Amino acid sequence: MGIKKAVKEILTEIGEDCSREGLQDTPERIEKMLNEITIGYNQDPIEIARKAIYEIDYDEMVVVKDVEFYSMCEHHMLPFFGRCHVAYIPNKKIIGLSKIPRIIEVFSRRLQVQERLTVQIANLLKEALSPKGVAVVMKGYHLCMAMRGVEKSRANMITSSMNGLFRSDERSRAEFLNLVGENGL
Repeated sequence: MGIKKAVKEILTEIGEDCSREGLQDTPERIEKMLNEITIGYNQDPIEIARKAIYEIDYDEMVVVKDVEFYSMCEHHMLPFFGRCHVAYIPNKKIIGLSKIPRIIEVFSRRLQVQERLTVQIANLLKEALSPKGVAVVMKGYHLCMAMRGVEKSRANMITSSMNGLFRSDERSRAEFLNLVGENGL
């Protein structure tokens, strides 16, 4: 069964008339929307990363902060969104600046849970760069919690993944958290 047919069946099951003016093109729109917001399944993040890895003699922390992300909760297929902060300590390799948001985007454009999303971003950078450490912190607002269930629209979730020096060295971890700022989350 195709997406359009499934959408028509869902609309009928909830009591809607698929032939009414506002819904006539909805199955096609939903199909297009789903293909767009799940495009991450068709992209290889390691290939994206490998296109922009450079050898350089730089060993201080690199931080990319306030990267917006949008994803879909795999449990209810409702959006969650927020900001992502990423840091790594190079080990003779850096990655092109735009590749970090692209990597976040690839993993975000899949059905997800925020915890896994956070770890996938960190693990990909760890694999691609072999850095001395990788840190990822994400703050997300989940519509599955705002629109249904407990209906808490202001609640948010903060997740982190700390590897290498960010896990073993309190100073590196503190520097990262200071750079993204307490209010930066």
